[in-house]
Amino acid sequence: MKVLVPVKRVIDYNVKVRVKADGSDVDLANVKMSMNPFDEIAVEEAGKAEEIVVVSIGVKQSQETLRTALAMGADRAILVEAADDVHTDIEPLAVAKILAKVVEEEQPGLVLAGKQAIDNDMNATGQMLSALLGWSQGTFASEIDIEGDTAKVTREVDGGLQTISVKMPAIVTVDLRLNEPRYASLPNIMKAKKKPLNEKTAADYGVDVSPRLEIVKTEEPAERSAGIIVGSVDELVAKLKEAGAV
Repeated sequence: MKVLVPVKRVIDYNVKVRVKADGSDVDLANVKMSMNPFDEIAVEEAGKAEEIVVVSIGVKQSQETLRTALAMGADRAILVEAADDVHTDIEPLAVAKILAKVVEEEQPGLVLAGKQAIDNDMNATGQMLSALLGWSQGTFASEIDIEGDTAKVTREVDGGLQTISVKMPAIVTVDLRLNEPRYASLPNIMKAKKKPLNEKTAADYGVDVSPRLEIVKTEEPAERSAGIIVGSVDELVAKLKEAGAV
């Protein structure tokens, strides 16, 4: 079975994000970028497939992200260049429309995607892609078991775990506890340079990526106030009552 895995280039999760002085956006100058962690999990899970195709939609620099996915075991990659500025974030609906076109071309049996990107936390692309294609979907997957034309997906929900059965082909978005992604070895990194990477543009798929949203202002999170030390449980309870916590 062929599996399609969308991957996104984001600020590395170890980097402290800083806001531009004018508050217009976050500062990406000289910032380390890497593959979205949830997408790494999706690539790892796809390792059991006969063919793994990874696709990234964004700036040309996303080639690096795709090469990482190829080094992790993907067979080939598609880069859809949809922006020139690294500060331009292609919105979920435009991404889903492009992915729908890629799916039509590639005809995978399964699309594995990260449940969300850590830069915008939209958690929308997988669901939108499912709606556009009319495919079954299973979101927040912590376990996936494929049997014939059915996928059994264990989902992480507020009340615990929920197991559902979805008909293939399907869209499955993955959660943190599904697996632990491997580190790409040096030999595989070298091999990845020779694997095919096809470059396209959003125009090739006839998709308008003009933003529907406008960032009005970006702010640093409020600093946490200093804690206090209390002398007893009674004093702790009294302080919590004063703060309205109990």
